[in-house]
Amino acid sequence: MTTISLTPVHLLAGLGVLVTLLWIWRASVRRARRAADVAWQSARLASLAGRVLVTAGLIVGVQWVVVRYAAGNLTALLVALGVPALFAAHTLTRALTISTYDARPRRGGGRR
Repeated sequence: MTTISLTPVHLLAGLGVLVTLLWIWRASVRRARRAADVAWQSARLASLAGRVLVTAGLIVGVQWVVVRYAAGNLTALLVALGVPALFAAHTLTRALTISTYDARPRRGGGRR
């Protein structure tokens, strides 16, 4: 049988290679996680934009039908044009409203 004899230099070199491989592996995992987060956020944005466009198309289609075929009926015209305007106004008002938290800071920086 042959015996394996390692010098301290060989042990340190092996440990250095192992630590370097571990460091490279962790960096690649972090990079992959960042790329996945960016892809998820962009897909989420595209999904939101698609839903907004489909909903806007449906609203415009219904409004066009009402304006085209029920032009003499004032109530139908007001409902077809007014209800989507109310929803849009509510959404824009909530999105553009600034709410702040104006409590005095606590000692130690914590918040209850």
